[in-house]
Amino acid sequence: MSRTPPIQVVDLFAGPGGLGEGFSSHGSGETFEIRVSAEMEASARSTLRLRAFYRLLRRDKPEALDDYYDFCETANASQPHTARSRDAWMQADHEAQQLELGTEEGNARLDRMLESRLDETKPWVLIGGPPCQAYSIVGRARNRGKLDYRAEDDRRHFLYLEYLRIIQSKRPAVFVMENVKGILSSRVAGERIFPKILKDLSDPEAALGLSTSGPKYRICSLVADYVYENGADADSIEPENFIIRAEDYGVPQARHRVILLGVSEEYVGALGDHQLEPAAGPSIEQVIGRLPPLRSTLTRLKDSPDAWAAVIRDHLRELHRECRLRVSEMPERVRLASMLGILADTYSSNSMSSGALRVLKRGDCDGVTGTRLDGWLGDERLRYWLNHEARGHMSSDLRRYVYAAAFAETYQYSPKGHRDFDLPGLEPDHKNWKSGKFSDRFRVQRKGYPSTTITSHIAKDGHYFIHYDPRQCRSLTVREAARLQTFPDNYFFLGNRTQQFHQVGNAVPPLLAHQIADVVARIIGAGKARAIGAESHADRESSLAFHLQESKCAAQG
Repeated sequence: MSRTPPIQVVDLFAGPGGLGEGFSSHGSGETFEIRVSAEMEASARSTLRLRAFYRLLRRDKPEALDDYYDFCETANASQPHTARSRDAWMQADHEAQQLELGTEEGNARLDRMLESRLDETKPWVLIGGPPCQAYSIVGRARNRGKLDYRAEDDRRHFLYLEYLRIIQSKRPAVFVMENVKGILSSRVAGERIFPKILKDLSDPEAALGLSTSGPKYRICSLVADYVYENGADADSIEPENFIIRAEDYGVPQARHRVILLGVSEEYVGALGDHQLEPAAGPSIEQVIGRLPPLRSTLTRLKDSPDAWAAVIRDHLRELHRECRLRVSEMPERVRLASMLGILADTYSSNSMSSGALRVLKRGDCDGVTGTRLDGWLGDERLRYWLNHEARGHMSSDLRRYVYAAAFAETYQYSPKGHRDFDLPGLEPDHKNWKSGKFSDRFRVQRKGYPSTTITSHIAKDGHYFIHYDPRQCRSLTVREAARLQTFPDNYFFLGNRTQQFHQVGNAVPPLLAHQIADVVARIIGAGKARAIGAESHADRESSLAFHLQESKCAAQG
């Protein structure tokens, strides 16, 4: 029986490839095929290219997969390919391009690539998310502080037009566009940008001032029975319909993003089934609790395991003493004082390392979650944990981190602001600390719950991402953040550690993308079936079902 050709995918503003990973892994890698991916930032593009290399080897040349694993597991390896895998590397290099959309050169290169690599006579899918800095709440607050800033002059507000241009000229059957929640309230020249984006995406030709001869698009919610149609009043929409709460769909992270599913009118017959299936996400300790425990390192002081433990013990003794003094006026603090005292008496490095780019797998640090994520994340072929290295922290921050983690373990919530950080030496040198605006400056990732949103801010410091275990006294590693984003363990992030954090924080969770790919596959599959009358409903359901176990097999080659 002949195999159905995979559905072509073009991934713009791809980052390290989170959306693309979800699509390319669907159906054991046979449902979709990424033809072109484009990313502006060099280190993210390197990661994107390396993953494309892995994917091509797994699909076309599994006998050469050792080249990928050898590169991941070998320090100072100069290149990921050998003579037997060079062709796959060249293909990956051609597929994953570094280019800046919105520039004349970048647009021209993309157009040439699409012309040579995309078969427009067959249905294809456009995915990606234009940069979000101009739409995010934090980004807008930062921009308001610039005297000469005008939103209408910020080209980042209009990078979705590059998406629109490709939709109009190349006619994807389906597109998936992702962005931050801030896009729902963002304004340009006093006009809300989101209704305009909906209107433009539903009729790309009209938006670009062209004739309206081509098919229009329905913009669908993935979480509600809602479809925006061209001509409807975009100002009357309920924006909540387009917000996906990732923790409601199996992702161990409270990540809330706007994701638009655009479907060509040629495929609207399949729109009765465009919603994701809810599934509770696991808690943070289930996902990262069986990774190798690490200690942070000391910055601005001579570091060693014993020196690190001694610094934290001194902080704990002082905090324990001060906390006991508060018990008479705050009786509820007796529990925290007890916790700080126990830690002070027993604190040691326990021979923990600070991790590395590659950490050998040993013993019971096997990464098992005990959930369905095991089939998605794990790879028994991989002998090392990748990108699992703890940051260094100043002594003053170690004091705050161990206090915050002990507080969260005692009271089951993360301490907030000056009212909870009320012992000596905990208040940061911040003029607005007591205003309440920065009450979450230090945030513990709590056991028993999904993590908070992994954002690109994790690249700057770890204050929002304090590990729940006070005996590790540190912020999350790149691998821990990647697991919470549902990147498979064999996904190797390149660049320096700051760049790796940026890549992970800006990405779409691949497991969520995989479920979106399932919806897209059903829509395109149903459209084809109507056109050619060849494939039964049962066959489609069998071939396009979402199987995490299949994904595990694919991940292990």
